[in-house]
Amino acid sequence: MSVLIIAGVLTVALLPSKTPSLDASHINFTDASLIERGEYLAAAGDCVACHTAPGAQRYAGGFGLESPLGLIYSTNITPDKESGIGHYTLDDFDRAVRYGIAPSGDALYPAMPFPSYARMTDEDLIALYAYFMHGVSPVAQANRNVDIPWPLSMRWPLIVWRKAFALTPAQWQQQAPVYEDPVIARGAYLVQGLGHCGSCHTPRSWTMKEKAYWEHSRDFLAGGPIIDGWLAVNLRSDDADGLGRWPSTYIVDTLRSGRNDEYAVLGHGMSDVVLHSTQHLHDDDLHAMATYLKQLSPANISTSFYQADPSTAEALAAGVEESRGAELFVDNCAACHRTNGLGHKGVFPTIAGNPSVLAENPVSLIRVILAGSRLPSTRTAPSDLGMPGFAWRLSDDEVAQLSTFIRHSWGNEANPVSVDQVIQVRQMLDEMSAQERAVIESNNRR
Repeated sequence: MSVLIIAGVLTVALLPSKTPSLDASHINFTDASLIERGEYLAAAGDCVACHTAPGAQRYAGGFGLESPLGLIYSTNITPDKESGIGHYTLDDFDRAVRYGIAPSGDALYPAMPFPSYARMTDEDLIALYAYFMHGVSPVAQANRNVDIPWPLSMRWPLIVWRKAFALTPAQWQQQAPVYEDPVIARGAYLVQGLGHCGSCHTPRSWTMKEKAYWEHSRDFLAGGPIIDGWLAVNLRSDDADGLGRWPSTYIVDTLRSGRNDEYAVLGHGMSDVVLHSTQHLHDDDLHAMATYLKQLSPANISTSFYQADPSTAEALAAGVEESRGAELFVDNCAACHRTNGLGHKGVFPTIAGNPSVLAENPVSLIRVILAGSRLPSTRTAPSDLGMPGFAWRLSDDEVAQLSTFIRHSWGNEANPVSVDQVIQVRQMLDEMSAQERAVIESNNRR
């Protein structure tokens, strides 16, 4: 009987999905203002980051995306009629973007954030379609097959996943909260929808579904998985590992320029978001996103906390280095971050009370010590400031002691870092470097 029930459920799930048609009979898709609006929405959705391979033409696809199953290559979304989406009707485009269904009926991999894009209004979807059909140059570049071995490459489980876990536009409209403040409403629309912030910053269940799509659960934006060796940070109002002590201007500055006066530490993924997406948004939209994020309640997941304490700064200023971690900090870090841990405004971030330092999982701190980091060059902050990596000169034990000192000084109170944790990050970086080289070589092979 149970076998029959399962078979019945699968049969229903695998039936062709019907989606409502959009009435666009009155729309002039070549209207310049509509195309311009669509271009802005494409920036808000960060479409170029995933659909442009290194050194290739914009939106021509071929970018290798790491997944738990293997490499997925983004598709050509230029209006080329043979290899791109030039043959897509508006309804084809809608089904792909908001429902995760290709014109062939195949399910798209949720590396394409259609569960978030389903939040998009019909009007914005139409403008986006106009831009991709009439504002983007066609590029004849064939799509690449995924590098996922059979049977994991079979598509039918994705149909079941989509129907079980992804919301449709109608379900978003019915279930998502209504915000009385229009600024918060706009911020929610951008954060939950086009910005698809939850794709990285919300933890996922074992099914790889985001645990929440909006703030009905404190899991929403409470910090996500490790991406490229960086922890996707908590964006809720926690004082230690979240944005609780950030004024909204810091959030706006970070989204606009990749830095703020104190805390910004961006991994490669978020640097790409700033570079290709948020720096191009209007100030009122950036303000709306910041206002929405600031009204989220704390997740209260981390055990870390911060209470300013001058004793570390006083001891280091007096030449007192009571631990090997303190010695390592003075020798390697103090020149930029200063012995008081306050860094230099807009240049070298504060590490006293820094959310990335106080995160429950110290992977980002370990990673930046080992491999360094570089801020993106943006229109409002063109200097791509960077920090060198110290993997070549510090042992695993020294990195653990330095990290522990940083997480337990100036009022920082977070769990110590073990040598095993450093070893894991170092190995991850070595493997990732090899994978990144393989992806770039694969992306550049034609």
